[in-house]
Amino acid sequence: MAEVIMYTKAYCPYCVRAKALLDQKQVAYQEVKIDEQPERRAEMIEKANGRSTVPQIFIGTTHIGGCDEMFALNAADKLDPLLTA
Repeated sequence: MAEVIMYTKAYCPYCVRAKALLDQKQVAYQEVKIDEQPERRAEMIEKANGRSTVPQIFIGTTHIGGCDEMFALNAADKLDPLLTA
């Protein structure tokens, strides 16, 4: 199983949806809460090529983007292969 890291904030409906999809797939993930660890926000923006919205999701070394991108990968049957790589 690939390592999944998700940068999130509290009260973010997109973060909740993304976490729910991973939970449904029984995928463990590391959640980095940038509202509780503001010093990690710059790290997220750098790793996400300038994107500052949450969630920002990384599977292994691949930045897949946010919630909408993850759901699009899932709909195209491309998410599971990334997760199991």
